Amino acid sequence: MGRFETGRGARDRMPNVNYVSLSKAMSKALRHQPGRIGITLAPDGSVALNELIDALNRRGGWPRELTEADVMQVVEHGTKQRFAVEDGRIRARYGHSVPLAIAYESATPPPVLYHGTAASSAEAILKDGLLPMGRRVVHLSTDVETAWQVGARHKGRTVILRVDTVRAAKEGVTFYRGNDSTWLADRIPPTCLSVCAS
Repeated sequence: MGRFETGRGARDRMPNVNYVSLSKAMSKALRHQPGRIGITLAPDGSVALNELIDALNRRGGWPRELTEADVMQVVEHGTKQRFAVEDGRIRARYGHSVPLAIAYESATPPPVLYHGTAASSAEAILKDGLLPMGRRVVHLSTDVETAWQVGARHKGRTVILRVDTVRAAKEGVTFYRGNDSTWLADRIPPTCLSVCAS
């Protein structure tokens, strides 16, 4: 994610915000630990945009005070479309570990999706299925490259699992669209998984 371009004149001399760091802070607040920065999420996972900005500024650590433009830079230009803003409120689209009454809209996914994981976890997943673990839903990728990027976050060798979504749907799995490259599901049975690459 690139750095935000400020306007002319005095604004050109303002220090830049690291938008990767800001995106991570927003993710932590809106997905995992809202109370840590003093915000409370609504049942749909949203919070007033100005409330989030005030809380992030109280947290500190930025080269200058954050503005709405800074947050919107992350929302509009982030590569994974993690956030949505509507009617002055912001929420994370997916990835929550906090219990929320978020209503994902079901949809029909591509016939094949992928999941990147550590080799040390692959055997258990192939035996027991893909489960949300600390999150509310399982995250799946539309292509192998994205799955590799996700899997590489884990230590050790990365394994890519292939998800047969047609079979999964027949076995009662409901899929939800997260964004252009991410799909969500409550679980994936082991019968619908196979090793794609390692």
